[in-house]
Amino acid sequence: MILQTLVALGPVIGLIALGYALRARSFLSPSFWPPAERLCYFVLLPALFISGTATADLAGLPIALMAPILAGPVVLTALGLVLAQRWLDLDGPAFTSVLQGSIRFNNYLGLSIALALFGPDGVALAAIANTVLVPLVNVLCTLAFARYGAERLTLAGTVRSIATNPLILGCVLGILLNVSGLGLPPGIAEFVRALGSASLPLGLLCVGAALDLRSIGRDPGAVVLATAVKFAVLPGLGIAGCLLLGLTGEPAATVILFLSLPTASSAYVMARALGGDARLMASTITLQTVAGVLYLPVVFLVIRALTG
Repeated sequence: MILQTLVALGPVIGLIALGYALRARSFLSPSFWPPAERLCYFVLLPALFISGTATADLAGLPIALMAPILAGPVVLTALGLVLAQRWLDLDGPAFTSVLQGSIRFNNYLGLSIALALFGPDGVALAAIANTVLVPLVNVLCTLAFARYGAERLTLAGTVRSIATNPLILGCVLGILLNVSGLGLPPGIAEFVRALGSASLPLGLLCVGAALDLRSIGRDPGAVVLATAVKFAVLPGLGIAGCLLLGLTGEPAATVILFLSLPTASSAYVMARALGGDARLMASTITLQTVAGVLYLPVVFLVIRALTG
């Protein structure tokens, strides 16, 4: 497992570093990156989810065990932060960034590592994790912006943002194609698979391009709080859930992996759009992504000890 983890993380780290270097050296126009991330988010990554789930053996996966172990820690963590908010020295917008930094996760990292570790099964397991976590995290973060953000959201706007999320739609469509027995017909299957295969390298390059190393020292107290919750509390609750409900093997490893991932670079976009503290969000994203290089191998030592 250790060697597998290092092999899995090598290309991930390399692509993130390359994206950072390309942006820092202005090898590509700065205007290239926002459309590239939009392409990944709205087209390529949903295609990967559709391809991975439409053909996977979902009947063999312990979805009924994975779902509560994934969702429970996220809900408990969010509720704990909301209850503690009155004692934290944070204004409303800053609190939304701490919350996003504590429960949001980087899809590209999770999928890349799961695929490298578990092969095709990793895509299916990661899709299950995303099917549970993406709607839940988006609901919780959107509600937090509605309550604490500088720009208050309406109920209709909240529902619309969740119902039109492309990652949710991709997961749901892939599962429907699977359980209905329709699958993906020849020709279309190869087309969707080709689109999906482009999502991870381009997505990881975008993650690297979004890093701002100069921002790490800003707002240290709030950044450390979000990082401590993300890297200790959330996976700790996931490990407890696996032990309590008896989830083991690759499904348990996937659950712990996704609960341990650094927060997503898209959290910065959401903070800017919905009235969060964008500067604090940028600091949190950068610190967690850089620290994740050292942190994720430790996570897999824990996973190996728990799952054998």
